[in-house]
Amino acid sequence: MAIRVELRENDSVEYALRKLKRICSREGRPRGRKAMRFYEKPSERRRRKMKERMKVIKRAERMREMN
Repeated sequence: MAIRVELRENDSVEYALRKLKRICSREGRPRGRKAMRFYEKPSERRRRKMKERMKVIKRAERMREMN
């Protein structure tokens, strides 16, 4: 399955990569092969996903404080 990233003429490669990573994370695809290399217990998976959610929340709070 191919993923298509829509870009405008003056968008940079870095922007395209960020957009691709965002799309992949929303679809639930693992970021790298490392996630598939070893078995991850369900409790560890929940803990990792909670950390990822907290990271997003804290980043959003920092951005809100800046504005």
